[in-house]
Amino acid sequence: MKIAIIGTRGIPNNYSGFEQFAEYLSQYLVNHGHEVYVYNSHNHIYQEEEWKKVKIIHKIDPEYIFGTFGQFIYDFNCIRDSRKRGYDVILQLGYTSSSIWGWLLPKKPVIFSNMDGLEWKRSKYSKPVRYFLKYAERLAIRTSDFLIADSLGIQEYLFAEYGEKSEYIAYGAELFHEPSEQIIEEYGVEKYKYDLLVARFEPENNLEVILDGVVASNSNRVFLVIGKHQTKFGRYLKDKFKAHTNIRFLGGIFNIEHLNNLRHWSNLYFHGHSVGGTNPSLLEAMASNSFIIAHNNAFNKGVLGEDAKYFNSSEDVALAMALKKSDHLNFLESNRNKIDTSFTWNIINKKYEDFMCSKI
Repeated sequence: MKIAIIGTRGIPNNYSGFEQFAEYLSQYLVNHGHEVYVYNSHNHIYQEEEWKKVKIIHKIDPEYIFGTFGQFIYDFNCIRDSRKRGYDVILQLGYTSSSIWGWLLPKKPVIFSNMDGLEWKRSKYSKPVRYFLKYAERLAIRTSDFLIADSLGIQEYLFAEYGEKSEYIAYGAELFHEPSEQIIEEYGVEKYKYDLLVARFEPENNLEVILDGVVASNSNRVFLVIGKHQTKFGRYLKDKFKAHTNIRFLGGIFNIEHLNNLRHWSNLYFHGHSVGGTNPSLLEAMASNSFIIAHNNAFNKGVLGEDAKYFNSSEDVALAMALKKSDHLNFLESNRNKIDTSFTWNIINKKYEDFMCSKI
C-alpha cells in the first residue's frame, strides 16, 4: 500500500507520543513492503527527504509565528498536498487542527483516524475552545472512513456519544532490559533514592496536586519532574515550589535510554494523566519496572488494573510517599508481562497493518 501519516510534527521524534508512534509504525510498514510517507513540519530538526526508507514531506508550519493557529495552517498544507499523491491510505493522528479541513481530504484513499483523547475536556482550554474541539471531534468522525481508539474507554465513549464503532488498538512500548546506574548519576541521583514524575505541563496531568502532596509529606527524598516547563503553567509551578530544593525540574528529556533508566531506578513513579487514552509514558513506565502511583481514572485503571496504587488528591499523594518499591515487586512483574503480551510495538504495529489491509 501507499500510505501517508499526517497529524504530527514529524519524525524522527523530537516532541511527543504521536511523533514517536509515527516513527515506529512507519519503519514497521516500510520493512513490510509498504511505501510510506510522513508529513513533517518545515522547521523540523531533521531536514532530509528520507529517513530509514520512509519518505519525508516537509510542509510550511507557521506555529512558531502564530502559535496554535499555525497548526491549522500546517494541517491544511499537509492535506492539500495529499490530494496529488495517489495514496491508498491516509492515517490521521488526532483531529484538533485538521478535521476542519476534512472536506479537502482526497476521495481515493481510505481515511483512518486515531481519535486521540478527549481533547475538549482539557482544562487548559477556554470554554469557546473546548466547544470548538467538541465540534472538531464530530467533524473527524464524519470525514473518516474508519476510527481507531487507543483505549477501551475512548472506544466506549465513541459508541455511547456517536453510535460509532471503532477499532481498539493501544499505544506501544518495548521492555527495557539494560539498566545503567551510570546514566542516572548524570542527573545527580542514586538508585531507589528519588521519585519521578514525567508529564506535559498541563493542569489535567495533576502536576500541582502531586507536588502539593510531595510537600505535605515532608519527604526530603529527591523528586524529579521531567517535561517542558517553558510555559505559563510551568513557570507558575517552578515559582510555587522553588523553596523546596528536593523538587528538581529537569525540562524535557527525549533520549529514551535516559528516560527508561530514570524510570527503572526510581522509587515511586507518579502518573497524573486524567484525560486521554492509553498514555505512552504510562506504558513506558510499566516496561521500565516502575512502581506506579497513578491518578484514579478509567483510562489508567484500564491499563494498570490492580498493579498500581492510585490517588485522587494531594492527601493521597502524601500518604503514597511512604511506600517503597521493594514492597511491591509483584506489581512490577505483572505490568511487564502486560507489555510483553499486549503492548509491544510489533504487536501494535501489526494490528494497524492488519486493520488497514482489511479495509482496502
